[in-house]
Amino acid sequence: MYLKRKIDEYLLAWKQRADRLPLIVKGARQIGKTESILHFARQNYKNIVSINFVLEPKYKTILSEGYEVAEIIKNISLIDPTKKFVAGETLLMFDELQEFPDIATALKAFKIDGRFDVICSGSLLGINYKKIHSNSVGYKTDYEMFSMDFEEFLWAKGYTDAHIADLLKHMQTATPFSETELAVYKKLFLEYCVLGGMPAVVNRYIETGTFSDTLEIQRQIQLDYEEDIRKYAEGLDQTKIVSVYRAVPVQLAKENKKFQLSKIDKKARSREYMGCITWLEDAGVISICYCLNYPELPLKGNYDESKFKIYYPDTGLLIASLDEEAQEDLRANKNLGVYKGALYENFVAEAFVKQGLGLYYYKKENATLEEDFFVRTKEELVPVEVKANKNRSKSLRQLISSDSYRDIHWGIKLSDGNIGEEDGVCTFPYFCSFLVKRYLAGR
Repeated sequence: MYLKRKIDEYLLAWKQRADRLPLIVKGARQIGKTESILHFARQNYKNIVSINFVLEPKYKTILSEGYEVAEIIKNISLIDPTKKFVAGETLLMFDELQEFPDIATALKAFKIDGRFDVICSGSLLGINYKKIHSNSVGYKTDYEMFSMDFEEFLWAKGYTDAHIADLLKHMQTATPFSETELAVYKKLFLEYCVLGGMPAVVNRYIETGTFSDTLEIQRQIQLDYEEDIRKYAEGLDQTKIVSVYRAVPVQLAKENKKFQLSKIDKKARSREYMGCITWLEDAGVISICYCLNYPELPLKGNYDESKFKIYYPDTGLLIASLDEEAQEDLRANKNLGVYKGALYENFVAEAFVKQGLGLYYYKKENATLEEDFFVRTKEELVPVEVKANKNRSKSLRQLISSDSYRDIHWGIKLSDGNIGEEDGVCTFPYFCSFLVKRYLAGR
């Protein structure tokens, strides 16, 4: 069963552009890149030439005669004469680009030739992306894909764009949800938190209606990630990379969620680990939230690179990394202790990344003032607090009321409650997190 994805609409729009460039779809492994591209190709092209450089390494010789389209096509046809190339009706798909990044050098030739559409895809795990970018700059389009977000999960469950529009309208008009609406969306939200957005996991759940086998799939994905680290992390300490990846859940459970290298190794030095952390971020398997120097605009450039929190870009994988009982605890809405706040905070971070929002937080030295996230409108800085309990948001109210923070006039609180608005604080349920960017655009 094919699950509707946001890339579907993007690919259609890409094909409709007369000046379309070869496309590179990038993202972590097993998020559905290949399936989505092939689904699009089958519906929009009479002829598809698909090459997977992992499963079919023999095609790594197709550049032996150079980068001209005619030579590449000739070599592909020599290897497999059943592959047909029909001008104007053919899509070439080069999959697992990380195994053969040199093919990106040919994208300029394919654009100039103009007879065939080209889509490359590959896991960021192992892609030497700087090399790919420099070899094809100006002759490619990039699209970064993620695992399914909550909106895509709702689609998979049968909910429509009308339901999404109604959720947003509730936010825009500050209209509380009915008891039925709140109960239904909270239940769906908890399901999504447990499952995450990996298509194989969601598909299994949709097909069976139960959580059986989903944990095994999630843990296998994590093992595959670690295997890829050992396969592709050249020139870096692979053990350190794995240590950082495994340390994320443990450090998120702390009250102070700032990532501390000393918790991995008491003798750890920043310069020894930053390359490993950057590698994991480039691979799409962690998200980094930087500490602002001061809560003011602009956000970019206004942060301390040495102070950061690390999240998993898929909360389902985070939960899968916990103890055996964690999934059942969350499904039953039991108290997860300190981890409850960490899970919700990770979910919000995930939702923001998938909307294209940057991750920033603030913690004032030698003071209690701290804020989980910050987003922005065109002219305002908006603090965002994630509350796992019903306590008042002291830091949020201080940021709004103090004259010291001139760019801040109101804030957002995400909680387990209903929609509300009081003293400049707009409160929304957690399940509304995926709509924050659209909400900000409408203010």
